[in-house]
Amino acid sequence: MTPLERAGLCTLHRLDPELAHGLSLKALRFGLVPLPGPVTSARLRTRLAGLDLPNPVGLAAGYDKNAEAVGALTRAGFGFVEVGAATPLPQPGNPKPRLFRLPEDRAVINRFGFNNDGAEAIAARLARADRRVPVGLNLGANKTSADRAADFARVLALAGPHVDFATVNVSSPNTERLRDLQGKAALSALLSGVMETRGALARPVPVFLKIAPDLAEAELADVAEVALASGIDAVIATNTTLARDGLKSRHAGEAGGLSGVPLFERSTRVLARLHHLTEGRIPLIGAGGIASAADAWAKIRAGASAVQLYSALVFQGLSLVSDIARGLDALAAREGFATLADAVGSGRGDWL
Repeated sequence: MTPLERAGLCTLHRLDPELAHGLSLKALRFGLVPLPGPVTSARLRTRLAGLDLPNPVGLAAGYDKNAEAVGALTRAGFGFVEVGAATPLPQPGNPKPRLFRLPEDRAVINRFGFNNDGAEAIAARLARADRRVPVGLNLGANKTSADRAADFARVLALAGPHVDFATVNVSSPNTERLRDLQGKAALSALLSGVMETRGALARPVPVFLKIAPDLAEAELADVAEVALASGIDAVIATNTTLARDGLKSRHAGEAGGLSGVPLFERSTRVLARLHHLTEGRIPLIGAGGIASAADAWAKIRAGASAVQLYSALVFQGLSLVSDIARGLDALAAREGFATLADAVGSGRGDWL
């Protein structure tokens, strides 16, 4: 981290978290943040669900909810970028305050509730964006929708022509009863509708599924079965958690989804278990608690073909992205792997 980046983070941390979030996006849009471009090498190049990534380190959904800084983010060192979540209609989300830093725990709690400008506005921005790496959209459902399952397909129909992949997000804890859509019958029906919509696009895109870290063993087995049967292209494991084990920060009791370092172990165990249940037949993307190259390497060895991060950027800045990518290259070389793909799942047993 450079002295300038450290000073910028210190300044942002003196502000309300949601205000700081917005200002960081503005800084990216106006070119005030140094951007190294995608980091890549022969070891780092990754093929994921038909997408060619310069490296497997992605940005998780939730940071650029409205696709306002896509061009800059694709030059920030990431191998791929996910924006959103987008819902069919604009919605304000939950009342403020709804974002909390937990510095002692290197964690964040949010209860945004899918606040966004709506799929049409977001699709228009994506259509105009200058992108250097694959860009995907996280699909969500409106809080007041009478048919939430249909909302995911509606967003895909609107934005599908302007993205490289789409993620079905049924795992946010901040929209009431949304996680109920992870049940076997409901999830199967929902994904059937999404895949039918995907098939009608002029350029069908890969569809990912993002799951919660709080699933019981039987629920995770159902998710694995439905994922394999539905024909989706990858699973993201995992979203934020409702658990609050061992937190020290004063905001530990706030409602919402917890992300950051305390999520790492829980999400990695779910990832490894899912890799075991699917026998490696579907690519997995590891998310949750990644704050170093060693963390990303552990996710890959647990079964992830790629990884995503977000919360660690709050505490370590955007330079962390390049640091992790270069660190992964060095770790793979040290362990004797010609490519990161060769390492996928090699340490799964450590987490089962």
